[in-house]
Amino acid sequence: MFVKVCGLGTVADIDVSVDAGADALGLVISGTSVRGLDRDRVVRLAAHMPPQVRSVLVVNDTPATEAARIATDLGFGALQLHGSAYGEQDFAAASALFPRLWRATSLSERPDTRVGAYGEEVLLLDSPRAGSGESWDLTLLDEARPDGTWLLAGGLSPRNVAEAIRLARPWGVDVSSGVESAPGIKDHDRIRAFVAAAREAAPLEA
Repeated sequence: MFVKVCGLGTVADIDVSVDAGADALGLVISGTSVRGLDRDRVVRLAAHMPPQVRSVLVVNDTPATEAARIATDLGFGALQLHGSAYGEQDFAAASALFPRLWRATSLSERPDTRVGAYGEEVLLLDSPRAGSGESWDLTLLDEARPDGTWLLAGGLSPRNVAEAIRLARPWGVDVSSGVESAPGIKDHDRIRAFVAAAREAAPLEA
């Protein structure tokens, strides 16, 4: 089970997530998110990312080509274009500059759930309000479950991730608000508990 911890804001958040065994770490640039980082902070935190984890730049209101340039300049391992604001043309333009794209969307948008439909290497399915911590009806996946490399997100926490994995059968999981003590403030014990619970539910395949 691939585990991504998103919305990190400090060097300590990174260190704890890495020590806990997370596979990918997300840094957010957004003018609307409490987890949005300014450029100087993104530069500092990106430089602290160790090579054994996938560093992911997450955007939801940054032009795709601008985000691709930032991801390239700062050496990110992936760029996550999050939300319906990014269409197929945005992915095409971004991929010309930075090819390792992730597509994040909600089933409420009635998206194409084929992994790679927009040229992305990973698909992420989230709740209708990204970053809200709200769970969503996983039975909707019965008619729209992707195949391949896709992440389940939205309302996950150390307490419910094992059951969510059992129901949704994703390739990986993504968490942000579910490991916070307050909006934008990561709780390090919850990060450790989340990664452990996800691993216990579905060990990482060799």
